[in-house]
Amino acid sequence: MDKDKVKGAIDDTAGRVKRQVGEWTGDTRTQIEGAAQQVKGKAEKVVGNLKDTVKDAKDDAQRDQEKKEKLQREQAEREHAAHSHR
Repeated sequence: MDKDKVKGAIDDTAGRVKRQVGEWTGDTRTQIEGAAQQVKGKAEKVVGNLKDTVKDAKDDAQRDQEKKEKLQREQAEREHAAHSHR
């Protein structure tokens, strides 16, 4: 899990609490600050999700490349063995 996702979850939750406290107390400024912190948290979570997606895609591409190289080596070995038996 990306650190931005964790930070985003914390900011989102803290903002939600702050906004709710502002609603209970009638403090508009606290409500606005809480809402802003929630937006910040949600944005951080999106960034974290994107980072995870990019990392996963990179890992998948690397695995695919390694698999392709292994198959090529095996094919070359089979061809070499076939030519050696002639």
